Amino acid sequence: MATAQAGPARPAAARARRGPLAALRARPAAAKLLLLALVAAVAVPLVHGRWGGGIWPAALTADLSGPLGDVTDWIVSNRDSHPLFLYFFGHISNAVVLSVRGVYLVLLALGWAGVTVLATAVAWRAAGIRLALTAAVSFLVCGLLGMWVPTMQTLALMTVAVLASVVLGLLLGLAAGLSDRVFRVLRPVLDTMQVLPAFAYLLPVVLVFGIGVPGAVLATVVYAAPPMARLTALGLRGADAGVMEAVTSLGATGRQRLLSARLPLARKELLLGLNQTIMMALSMAVIASVIGAGGLGDRVYQALSSVDVGAALAAGIPIVLLAVVLDRTTEAAGRRIGAEPTGPALLRGWRGWTLAAAVTAAAAVAGRVAGGQVWPDDLTVAIAGPVNTAKDWMVDHLYTGVPVVGGTADLASHFTSGVLNPLRGGLTGLPWWSVLLIVAALAWTIGTWRTAATAVLAMAAIGVLGVWEPSMDTLSQVIAAVAVTLVIGFGVAVGAARSERLERLLRPVLDVFQTMPQFVYLIPVVALFGVGRAPAAAAAVVYALPAVIRITTQGLRGVDPAAMECARSLGATPGQQLRQVQIPLARPSLLLAVNQAVVLVLAVVIIGGLVGSGALGYDVVFGLAQGDLATGLVAGAAIVCLGLMLDRVTQPTTRRQRQES
Repeated sequence: MATAQAGPARPAAARARRGPLAALRARPAAAKLLLLALVAAVAVPLVHGRWGGGIWPAALTADLSGPLGDVTDWIVSNRDSHPLFLYFFGHISNAVVLSVRGVYLVLLALGWAGVTVLATAVAWRAAGIRLALTAAVSFLVCGLLGMWVPTMQTLALMTVAVLASVVLGLLLGLAAGLSDRVFRVLRPVLDTMQVLPAFAYLLPVVLVFGIGVPGAVLATVVYAAPPMARLTALGLRGADAGVMEAVTSLGATGRQRLLSARLPLARKELLLGLNQTIMMALSMAVIASVIGAGGLGDRVYQALSSVDVGAALAAGIPIVLLAVVLDRTTEAAGRRIGAEPTGPALLRGWRGWTLAAAVTAAAAVAGRVAGGQVWPDDLTVAIAGPVNTAKDWMVDHLYTGVPVVGGTADLASHFTSGVLNPLRGGLTGLPWWSVLLIVAALAWTIGTWRTAATAVLAMAAIGVLGVWEPSMDTLSQVIAAVAVTLVIGFGVAVGAARSERLERLLRPVLDVFQTMPQFVYLIPVVALFGVGRAPAAAAAVVYALPAVIRITTQGLRGVDPAAMECARSLGATPGQQLRQVQIPLARPSLLLAVNQAVVLVLAVVIIGGLVGSGALGYDVVFGLAQGDLATGLVAGAAIVCLGLMLDRVTQPTTRRQRQES
């Protein structure tokens, strides 16, 4: 017994003899916090004495409205005369307009029958008969809802934007995949671009290209190209070393190695990049309706502006159907790479595509002969009236007066007064330097000093821009929505990790929710909760939940089975297995889920400016709607800084993860 008790006592005695420095070295997070506390003890009294506490001091702000206003005025006054616009941006704008118009005219020439058959044939060749039927039904539903022309407008804009995004992403990905120096330069840029809310991309293009299709397409390209670039680089850099060595030993040139080995080996990554680019392009094309993109997004935007839930839903359903068809088609095409071909031999390869083209042409000719270029008005179903009637019933019976609960309006009011208002008051009431210290502590604890410096500088930039209070308002909404998302998401994920039946039931729901553009989530919350900050937070929660549930479930299920079996053999209860084995071992996945929740929630909270969330989202919407680009650009820059800070304080660096593992 004495020997058994002495064993664990020796390391403790040894640590005690080594002293506090060794103990701090064994706990790097505590050492970082101690060092930060020492620096704060010296710096805070000096800073507080010089600039005081409370909100960000006016002495440290820079009024950019004047210079930005001058720049805006110069651009507007020179847009039609300066050579930079006439011979560079003007040609880009004209090329975009002509391309979108050309694709739109092709879609109109095919007619509703030709487009439907074309979509069905592509889905059939890429993914099989089941998805072909889904595609056919989806396009027919778009026509039945009276949204054929807006759907074609969105498809035309998306086609041009996706092609440009794929070309740009491939070029950047090739450069990053073949050059370590380019990869090191591009990686932080792509990291930053992927965490920025979609609204942040609208203002710069509006400043240069104005309201309309060119700005919408270019904003979509900038937003959708990073995933293609990142996955292309990943696929090229991850090519099998043995294959590459064998190709090199055969005397292949650099171009031959690229075309015959690297690109074929990276086909799955390339198709995944295409899938992500298409989905992000659809999401952005819908959001870009705020700057004149037209199409389905414009119908949703106009309906939300007038709180016409029925009209918004009529346009929102085709958006969801398009997203599902495009996502499933590209995903299935990626899965089929390398698989054995199925179906009759006559329908494989080029013969199948030739048959699909012939059937499409026949359907287009038949539609034109029958005079059916555009979906006939007498075959439409107006759902706006019944939906608004149902919405009115919900307002009368669920909005208020529900026993015990009180109704959705009361829930929104209680959430605003009980959570959002105190949180906003607490953040704005904190001394500005304490907010910077908290950000530094969070970022440095899970990352490096560079991570902390980036987060603190991003937060300080918000103060310098003079939008500290609206940024704290936005931050309070993000924190509240993230907290609700994590509580619900982790709870559902734990159940899904333990029950395969629940996971199977959730899978199609999560698939659909993850393909829906951000704009669509505003429709049901406006119907249930009206307008305000609480509905925007509710939409953010619903948008972020699928990613949190999926990542957390995969992390918990991916825990080493040997560790779980060992815990069970020692008599651990399911709760003990979760707390002491699964959660510690799945920590990287849980942190990734938190990071994704923060990024996704911020994106929707900003868009919530369209439904009354206020703060930075309202400033962006106001700047876009009123042409006050100075206000909008300052708010957009603050959104960029806020997104960068939130990403840094929720995502550990690679080096930190290696140390913990």
